[in-house]
Amino acid sequence: MKETCQHRDCVYFFAFIFILVALFSGPHSAVAKTAVPQADADVLVAQAVLAYEEELYEVAQDLLNRALELSPHDVRGLYYMGLTQLALKQPDKAVEPLERADQLSPGDANIQYQLGVAYFSAGKFDQAAPLFEDLYKTDPERENLGYYVGFNRYRQKKYKEAAEALDKAKIKDSSLVQLSHFYRGLALGVMGMSEEAAAEIRTAQQTQMVSPITGTGLLRLGDVIATGQPVTPQKRLRAQISLGGYYDDNVAINPNPSRDPFAETLRSRKTTSGGGIANAFFDYSFLQKGSFEATATYGFLQTYNANNDLDRFNFQNHQVGVNGFYRGTVFDMPFQWGLHYTYDYLFLNMTGFLSRHSPSTTLSIAEPTIDLPLLGKMANLTTLIGRYQVKSFFGEFGDFDSRFISQFRDGYNAMGGLLHVFRFAEDRFLIRVGYQHDNESTSGTDFSYVGNRLQVGGQVGLGWGVTVRYDYDIHWRDYKNGQSLFVDDNLNNGTKRRDIEQTHFVQISKQLSDHFSVSAQYQRIREDSNIPVYDYTKNVYTALVTWVY
Repeated sequence: MKETCQHRDCVYFFAFIFILVALFSGPHSAVAKTAVPQADADVLVAQAVLAYEEELYEVAQDLLNRALELSPHDVRGLYYMGLTQLALKQPDKAVEPLERADQLSPGDANIQYQLGVAYFSAGKFDQAAPLFEDLYKTDPERENLGYYVGFNRYRQKKYKEAAEALDKAKIKDSSLVQLSHFYRGLALGVMGMSEEAAAEIRTAQQTQMVSPITGTGLLRLGDVIATGQPVTPQKRLRAQISLGGYYDDNVAINPNPSRDPFAETLRSRKTTSGGGIANAFFDYSFLQKGSFEATATYGFLQTYNANNDLDRFNFQNHQVGVNGFYRGTVFDMPFQWGLHYTYDYLFLNMTGFLSRHSPSTTLSIAEPTIDLPLLGKMANLTTLIGRYQVKSFFGEFGDFDSRFISQFRDGYNAMGGLLHVFRFAEDRFLIRVGYQHDNESTSGTDFSYVGNRLQVGGQVGLGWGVTVRYDYDIHWRDYKNGQSLFVDDNLNNGTKRRDIEQTHFVQISKQLSDHFSVSAQYQRIREDSNIPVYDYTKNVYTALVTWVY
């Protein structure tokens, strides 16, 4: 009996050993299926955290993808995946892993905060607001939280509560310091506290960041100067240099009078200044072969405001380009087809503000001459144009942090149109009529629009080398989304912006010799907008001396 029991114990012992071996070392073991992948996932997540801390975000993203394939419910992996997507400026992709992490670990304040940041960055302010408010009740000292609470209260028209939250905010992020002052200024302005609002705005502007209010008005002067210059003779090297002075009655783009308290606060800024201007353009034809020609160009523009309070609005622009042309005839009508590419970089006060890549194509056709009663012979020239422009802005609020995606103006503009010129008396008298349609799509929802532009103008040679030119340009812009930052005429947030920009340009020029001319210019921009801070008027008077080679 004793031997039988001993034999049975041996059987049980070896059976137990066999089961253990099967469980822990078998290739299809349930433990092997879970324990080993989880260990691998933990290692990958740890490596991803190190990569994230070293700002190697693409590396972190790859490691986290591999970790979450092995362990889809790893809360730490999901949390850092959300942080990584935010760092890569992809807030929409950050929402999903942070929502899953919040479901797996409810009540975790860090996860809730980052989920709120992801919602905020993706423009889902209504989903972000309750998360931030709940955290603010229990932890108002959390870094940067006061800013988000204040911003959302501003959007909800709780201006007093917004100003209080922004005033008490504990902010670590340097970019949020200026934004906090900016939005507090907006709230105080709406409340009618003009002096306090102005002080907050001045504090916000003491940085390299550029207000979203800074718009196309700063760029129009240079565009018009280039448009208004005489055509240089056709030769291999062409050069043109202009020097002069100007008076601008609205350098800072102050808004027109309105009932919007914040717009009225901005009107207190100094904005008039005289100044100096230098403009140069060089064009070199490096290839001329039969019907083909290729040229390289360089342009330069510099303005200087004599009013030192407006130094930050001094701008300098550099533009390089390459052009290819093919000339021929079709149905006995001369034509020229061109492919063009330009790149320009604009500085405000020697700090990068904007770069633009602009590939375009043009087709010009000279239609037959027509005999008209009284007017005589009328020649015609029609130009079709298509342009695609990619814009990158620097130093703006939105450019510092993807959480302010609604304010990003980076994007592209696609434009198509035509210009017809009626030519009389061997081009001594010209009439121009044109139309353009453009579509601007930006990273930020506030600046995307669909536009239509009408252009009319004329030019007449009066003799004695005197030429008078007038151009009128009207641009209708319908913005695609409701405004997230500024209020409309009735102090409502979320209204779609509608602008009508009208530009008048008058030039009188006098040819002094084959190489020198003088000109006087007047430019008026009237921007009508239902958002008062974008509604402005600007008058610029310019005198130039131009040398042409």
